[in-house]
Amino acid sequence: MPVPVTGMTGALAMLCALFADHFLGEPPARLHPVVWMGNALTLTGAPWQKAGPAMAFTAGALAWLIGAVLSAGVAWLAVAGIGLAIGASSVAGTLARAALVGLLLKPLLAWRMLRDEVLAVEFALECSLDAGRTQLRRLVSRDTSRLTATEVRESALESLAENLNDSLVAPLFWFAIGGLPAAALYRFANTADAMWGYHGSWEWAGKWAARADDLLSYVPARVAAALLSLGAWQWPSRLRQIAQLTPSPNGGWPMGMLALALNVRLSKPGVYVLNASGDLVQAHHLKAGLRTCDRAAWLTAVLMIGLTLMVARWL
Repeated sequence: MPVPVTGMTGALAMLCALFADHFLGEPPARLHPVVWMGNALTLTGAPWQKAGPAMAFTAGALAWLIGAVLSAGVAWLAVAGIGLAIGASSVAGTLARAALVGLLLKPLLAWRMLRDEVLAVEFALECSLDAGRTQLRRLVSRDTSRLTATEVRESALESLAENLNDSLVAPLFWFAIGGLPAAALYRFANTADAMWGYHGSWEWAGKWAARADDLLSYVPARVAAALLSLGAWQWPSRLRQIAQLTPSPNGGWPMGMLALALNVRLSKPGVYVLNASGDLVQAHHLKAGLRTCDRAAWLTAVLMIGLTLMVARWL
């Protein structure tokens, strides 16, 4: 029987993943499991875009379930294989298993890439507004062609806050709760929501994916907001009211908390305005937002390692 990855081994695996993210960044696209997920979602989802509502919803839900089982199953088999190949009877074996699982966990989180991309938006804006708009397209799905410099910075801060949860807090939370299979399941759900969970031609085919991501992100998004509050050393007054202004039941929590922490106005034109009385976002706000999220990221590591150890004791 494979030795389960729990307790200290899981905590060490998480540390390994975080160090790999910081020092190595993203693996090549051809070796990236999230890229594989995206390619599979593109192939399976396209035929159902223009089907009737009932057929599109049913096919989308079934395809999501198959993808979720495969993602979690492959992760389970990988961990089981590591457990069979490397025992945990020695310190060296424990460290080796933790390192291998950590390297498998790394592609499921992407804090360094997110931070670098947001910082690149500000560097691009210093060159020209068009360069800033072009760089922003790497972060957001909205039309950036008519955004002002302030709106470009707003969008970058919103993406930073929301993806602090999607790319760091939530994957580590689910890893702490259920190991690599749970983290892989979350990453699949989040990727499916990003690709399928839009309105328009994807409204029905992507409805299950959108609701599944809402469910799996519910607790982590609120944890992310709390960590941002701690990182800014600011009580989250008015956060509940602000968070409810966004269409997403989760995205408004980290975005709203960052808006309050920086006392800035964040908006998506025609959709929502968060902290409407706040200052217009300037370059120094974006850099301050990165520092706040950096502190929240460190707090995330400490909290999730502690949660991993606690879950192991409960089990």
